[in-house]
Amino acid sequence: MNARYLPKQILVGREEPIFTVLPEDLINNFLHVESENALLWNIIYPLTEQGIRMGTFWSFQPLAGSLLENLNRTQVLEPYFWGYDLQGERLPRLDEVLEAVDGPGPKTEVDLYLLGEEDLVLVEAKRAGLPGRCTRYGNHACPEIKLMDTHPCTYWEGSEQTFSDVFLFGPRPEPGVVKPPCADHYQLARTVLVGLALAKRLEVQLHIWLVLPRKRWRSIQPIWADFTERIVDDELWRRMRVLAWEDIVP
Repeated sequence: MNARYLPKQILVGREEPIFTVLPEDLINNFLHVESENALLWNIIYPLTEQGIRMGTFWSFQPLAGSLLENLNRTQVLEPYFWGYDLQGERLPRLDEVLEAVDGPGPKTEVDLYLLGEEDLVLVEAKRAGLPGRCTRYGNHACPEIKLMDTHPCTYWEGSEQTFSDVFLFGPRPEPGVVKPPCADHYQLARTVLVGLALAKRLEVQLHIWLVLPRKRWRSIQPIWADFTERIVDDELWRRMRVLAWEDIVP
């Protein structure tokens, strides 16, 4: 796609090769009034001009998260927007991981990956929305509760780590029970599963960050608190943070 045909909501970096490979649906998202893609790109891209260092993000006061002492704050983080670097190259081993974690169905979409020599950060960007819930459960199509469905949910029974390995979600969903936690935390939980599988292959530590407008924190805080309290691994729990867009703006 030629840069001159890009949405006007792309304020900076229009000449970058990444825009020749991004899927059409990602580009079209920039046209939305409250586009999270536009917000992410327009705020994070200018930081790449001087190089993104872990210490830059760690200097921001988080809305939620622990202070980590043993962290290489000088490492440069290579950004991969929606899985692509600025030159349009895919994050190493990402497609392999998505196939292993998600199976043959729709793939987990992560807004931003930041890859350093020691750490990998998966960033979920929010503007007006909430973390996504399981639409299959909402549409009464969850394979765990459909008695005639012979294919179990990939995230409860997959080749990589599953929901039961990573989260305190309780028993697997079954017909006639109240809505399971995996339905409410579907997007964030899938993001963690992808991050763990990718971090293992790249031999780095995983961090999960949620970035949102400060005014949205009150409505999302209970969701985030409930989700993070269900993380089995205390070390991973300590590497989960929430940041405000207002603190990142240069």
